[in-house]
Amino acid sequence: MKLIRNIKGIVAFSRQARLKGKSIGFVPTMGALHMGHLSLIKKSKKENDITIVSIFVNPIQFASGEDLKRYPRDLKNDALLCRKSGVDAIFCPQVKSFYPQGYKTYVQVEGLSDHLCGRFRPGHFRGVTTVVAKLFNLVSPDTAYFGQKDAQQALIIQKMAEDLNMPVKIRVLPTLRHKDGLAMSSRNAYLTKEERRDARVLYQALSCARALVRQGKKNVAQIIQQVKSIINKKKSARIQYVLFVDTQDLEPISRIKSPVLLALSVYIGKTRLIDNIVI
Repeated sequence: MKLIRNIKGIVAFSRQARLKGKSIGFVPTMGALHMGHLSLIKKSKKENDITIVSIFVNPIQFASGEDLKRYPRDLKNDALLCRKSGVDAIFCPQVKSFYPQGYKTYVQVEGLSDHLCGRFRPGHFRGVTTVVAKLFNLVSPDTAYFGQKDAQQALIIQKMAEDLNMPVKIRVLPTLRHKDGLAMSSRNAYLTKEERRDARVLYQALSCARALVRQGKKNVAQIIQQVKSIINKKKSARIQYVLFVDTQDLEPISRIKSPVLLALSVYIGKTRLIDNIVI
């Protein structure tokens, strides 16, 4: 496995793979790898000749006051996990080479970036699409892999690739969860033991909503109220949003008529967690 730290190196590695007629699978990450990331790597290994993983804590997707400085970083362990998973190369660029002095170019998907997390993290998705576009240009993957936990991000990246005619297929794989239902996330490492127990309530609330819909309930406001009441029973929980939205344009809906996305953002203590299910 190669650890590539510079832009010329990843371009050369990708070009050599292409010249040999090999397909490239790509898993972009910010590191602090967990089983969710490894499930994406496993799928890439199955579907491609070469698998490349990027590890880059992207500063331009963090707003002032967010957790850029304390975001978990453990390149040694990440590299070990990648090696064990059969990754062919890790791309781990330096910030100053990725965004040199005078950098002025950004990519933004309008509309989709304004809903859900976009309302509370202005500029976040512009940072995400910009870094992913740059990574796609450098890695030249045939297929890139993302998780359903970040449903809005995945939809935005799909739209970006479609609109800009990027020759890459976007694969979105199911959310991987712990046995108690909590979605796997690098930010779970921030939780205390008590907060970690409280965090189980997110999936419990989502599961309750799914059960209500399956029982024939269609009034969105009533279901959301039930979800909030479950979450609010935990003292450490503070709800940012709970919303039913259309799965294609993320517009809020008032009545359930077709498959919908139920998405939520909740602070458990000081840690912001997101989760969702398609109903």
